[in-house]
Amino acid sequence: MRSLPLPLALGARLSPVIVLATMGWALSSGPLDPSPTAEHKSTDSPQKNNSASAPSTSAASKTYTASPSPCTGVTADTVKSLVPGAKTAGQEIPSTDKSLRRTCSWNALKGYDYRWLDVSYEIKATDSAAEKAYKDRTTDKSGGGAVPGLGDAGYSVVNLSTEKKQQTREGVVMVRASNALVIITYNGSDFETQKAPSTDEINKGAIKAAKDAVAALEDGRQS
Repeated sequence: MRSLPLPLALGARLSPVIVLATMGWALSSGPLDPSPTAEHKSTDSPQKNNSASAPSTSAASKTYTASPSPCTGVTADTVKSLVPGAKTAGQEIPSTDKSLRRTCSWNALKGYDYRWLDVSYEIKATDSAAEKAYKDRTTDKSGGGAVPGLGDAGYSVVNLSTEKKQQTREGVVMVRASNALVIITYNGSDFETQKAPSTDEINKGAIKAAKDAVAALEDGRQS
């Protein structure tokens, strides 16, 4: 890819991201959360169910007492494959209480292809509190579907947004594991063609990161 000056669209796209990071943003939604046109799941999320949730084994249990380090929530190989050119160490976003919520971000521009990945952990007081939060959030981000095999309940949704002819496609995967929530946000744009990566690419990438993050959460409990 030839080396050309950074397009104006990219500068406009990154400005709000920098502002949010400076403010210590650590919300469960991704860094780019416009009012999107909903796109539905790929073959990795075959069952449409906005509030899918497995029954809690114990409403008062607290399997997880603290969030793991989010920057070790995905493997270096996963970072390299999903965010080419990013530093695998990631950057943790400041949080007011690291025992309850932690988020790590990776982003990079390789040529004109831009990718952003967020991994967030949230620890709730009980399984039932996590279950309620999971249900509320999946209802809020409707149009996706259940992802089997992720924690007690998993959900995936992909949306496409367009700003000044520049497309961005974003996938969000939410997982409830006992009293913990794992939230993955993965998005991308091509600033040369102004097109976005395919729904399948974004959805599969977000699910891949979610599998890593859930495994890291479970490993932390056992250690």
